Amino acid sequence: MKNHSNSAQLFEKAKTLMPGGVNSPVRAFKSVGGTPVFIKKGKGAYITDEDNNEYIDYCCSWGPLILGHANEDVEKAIIETVKNGTSFGAPTALENQLADLIIANHSYIEKIRFVSSGTEAVMSALRLARGVTGKSKIIKFEGCYHGHVDSLLVKAGSGLITFGESTSAGVPESFTNETIVLPLNDEDAVSSTLEKLHHQIAAIIIEPIPANNGLLLQSHKFLLHLRELCTKYNVLLIFDEVISGFRVGFEGAAGLYKIQPDIITFGKIIGGGMPVGAYASSHEIMNHVSPVGNVYQAGTLSGNPVAMAAGYAQLHACLQEDFYHHLQHKADLLVDGVKKHIEQKGYEITIYNIGSIFWFAFSDMTHLTRADQINAGKMTLFAKVYHHLFEEGIYFGPSGYEVGFVSAAHTEADIQKTIKAICNAFDKVM
Repeated sequence: MKNHSNSAQLFEKAKTLMPGGVNSPVRAFKSVGGTPVFIKKGKGAYITDEDNNEYIDYCCSWGPLILGHANEDVEKAIIETVKNGTSFGAPTALENQLADLIIANHSYIEKIRFVSSGTEAVMSALRLARGVTGKSKIIKFEGCYHGHVDSLLVKAGSGLITFGESTSAGVPESFTNETIVLPLNDEDAVSSTLEKLHHQIAAIIIEPIPANNGLLLQSHKFLLHLRELCTKYNVLLIFDEVISGFRVGFEGAAGLYKIQPDIITFGKIIGGGMPVGAYASSHEIMNHVSPVGNVYQAGTLSGNPVAMAAGYAQLHACLQEDFYHHLQHKADLLVDGVKKHIEQKGYEITIYNIGSIFWFAFSDMTHLTRADQINAGKMTLFAKVYHHLFEEGIYFGPSGYEVGFVSAAHTEADIQKTIKAICNAFDKVM
């Protein structure tokens, strides 16, 4: 058994300082049990904890580190920029450079506004949609997470067409009454809702690749249906690409599926590991944003120079020839290796993957597309697998609902070691 005494001591101290000892809930290991490890450093595909245990990392800071930890180009960009100052609250050339790099290589957007987190990007996109349409209600989907925005911290109510119910204390009912929650991949539910309530609905927001509650891959037909209905009823379609943006290709899910959303939200990868979010759209829609238009949004640290420099360095690397091809190859190698073992053993486990994102479901369903299809009772199996992998030096996000990520820093040797460890863990648990 690995020694985690330093992490344990740090966690006990942290619990006296912060709620649950953490600054984001999933870090507390409540889903898998045990004590969270405190990370000291990372390099490439590896992280090292405060007890000097080393792990191959497939959490990648929940997705942003597509180049791995402490990438030399990103690190250099951060250090050089910090020498000139950390924040000015005024425009810098770095904002222009990153915005130009993104827009010039993303055919689904024309203007962008940088913020400081994915949650802030979604919050701003919703306000923009309401400002543009003059309508107030939003449709979201059960199983999609869009940050801790009040009106989106909701679950489905008791009927098919119903307003949401809060999943968090502190969210007023009046906020959730502005949100309609529907099941994923259900064309009829969306059609009937818009037919009855389109005059009140400003936007439909969806993760086009839902990856916050398992990897619930949607049919291309369903996503096209959303686009057609939004156009028909003068409702804006928002793609939340905080995870999928620049992860499944430079143009994200919009480019992968060749669907034009009205607004796209970004985060994760565009910051190179620094806190960044963004929302983007056409000239026409973005010109509703202050100071040009009357939709107000501001932020002291928006367009922070250090974050802009880190993001530019990372996205520049993503634009190199065959970058996504090589990333896909590594992810396929991992998934195919584990899948082969599962099939040989006859385990009721299915691996879902797209691009460099993957997820293990303890189910034999091959087309799991909705949150209600996930067997919550099987999450105890994931917790056992998690701790076996933990002891073998393989690190995943500590929840069976979280996806894994392959980075450019993972080598084929790392992948082969991981396949062996995962297969061994499945054998012990199943």
